[in-house]
Amino acid sequence: MGRLGGALGLALQAKKWPVRIHSRTDEGRQRAEALGLKPATSADLKRARVALLCVPDASVPSVAQAMSATLPRSAALVHTAGALSLDALGPARGRSRGSFHPLCAVSSPRDSLVGSTVAVSTRSPALRDILRRMAVDAGLRIIEVPEAHRAAYHAGAVLSAGGLVSLADAAVAALGAAGIGREDALAALLPLMQSAIRGLESRGLAGGLTGPIVRGDAGVVGAHLEALPEDVAPLYRLLSRRALGLAGDRLEPAARTALERLLTPSG
Repeated sequence: MGRLGGALGLALQAKKWPVRIHSRTDEGRQRAEALGLKPATSADLKRARVALLCVPDASVPSVAQAMSATLPRSAALVHTAGALSLDALGPARGRSRGSFHPLCAVSSPRDSLVGSTVAVSTRSPALRDILRRMAVDAGLRIIEVPEAHRAAYHAGAVLSAGGLVSLADAAVAALGAAGIGREDALAALLPLMQSAIRGLESRGLAGGLTGPIVRGDAGVVGAHLEALPEDVAPLYRLLSRRALGLAGDRLEPAARTALERLLTPSG
């Protein structure tokens, strides 16, 4: 049992769901028991209604196949992988299949999921109702992801998490060009990033935008592009072009034209 399985188990158990943990290893069973989660008995498996597969993406097909041989046909199989379609669970053959992917970076099974969002996908109305009730009881907001667009959904999730870390690395490199060490740079930038996220939360995408783009300051943007390391400048240019779109009609036409000229790659 991993971190996500533990976090979901604790959240649902706190709301009186009859949670049982079926772990493939002794270590996993010990972790579950240490959290106060009950191990699944053979009888529990026979009367299960939903099996959440909180396993690495690569393990979903094999674990789903093994669980299909163990669970009754009436039990639904649900994976928690953002990138995988329902087909990763194997052919339906009369069994309900679903996906329940919390958009939360869970680093400990005791992490709270409250306030995060979960992406739900299933073709079964009955299973959809169960998954939605699970989400509500775990304190999760719900979005539904069409199977045909799952890759785009997951790419957006990756950009907002791992992509944010990569962006921080580029910003640290920019400060490095000014002679600031990586540790000091990150310590300086983290509160700034947090304040930007607070603005995003309270004022939305366009309202949370700050900096020289929204001010129409082409001189500052030009100086930035000249000062940045070669591998960071293209990222700065790309993100600034998106910022131009967010700035909308707040920019004077002359300022927008000057910024567009600066931010359009030559050649």
